[in-house]
Amino acid sequence: MVSVPKSNADVSPGWAFVLGLIPGVGAIYNQQYAKGIFHIIVFAMLISIVDRAGSGGPLIGFLIAGWYFYMPFEAYHTAQKRQRGEVVDEMSGLVNLPTGLKKLPIGPFLLIGFGFIFLLDNLGLLRIDEILRFWPVSP
Repeated sequence: MVSVPKSNADVSPGWAFVLGLIPGVGAIYNQQYAKGIFHIIVFAMLISIVDRAGSGGPLIGFLIAGWYFYMPFEAYHTAQKRQRGEVVDEMSGLVNLPTGLKKLPIGPFLLIGFGFIFLLDNLGLLRIDEILRFWPVSP
C-alpha cells in the first residue's frame, strides 16, 4: 500500500530518531505499523538467539547493536521524507533500491540461504560454532 502524503510540517525527524531508540516505536511514529512490528520481532529474535549462541555470542551482539542503531536512523530518514511530502510506503528504508531489484524477492532468498547453512550444520558438513569461534579471523 503506497500513500502519497502532502508536505507535513507536523512530523519531526528529531522525535522520530528519539522514538526510534525504542524498538518499533520510531516506525509507528512514521505511521508504518507493519514495519514497527517487524522491528520488534527482529529485535526480540536477536535477543533470544544470543542466549543460545554459545561461542557465536559476540557476532550476535554486533548484529543486535547494528539493528538497534539502524532503527532510529531509519525513522529519522523516513520522517524527513514525510516532512518533504515524498512517497513513503509501508516498508521503505534507508536505501532506495533500483526498480529492477525491488521486484527481486531478497527476503525469501536470504531465508533459503540461512536454512541451507543450518541444514549443512545439522548434517555435520559445516560446523557453524567452529566458524563463529574464530570469526572474523577464520581461515
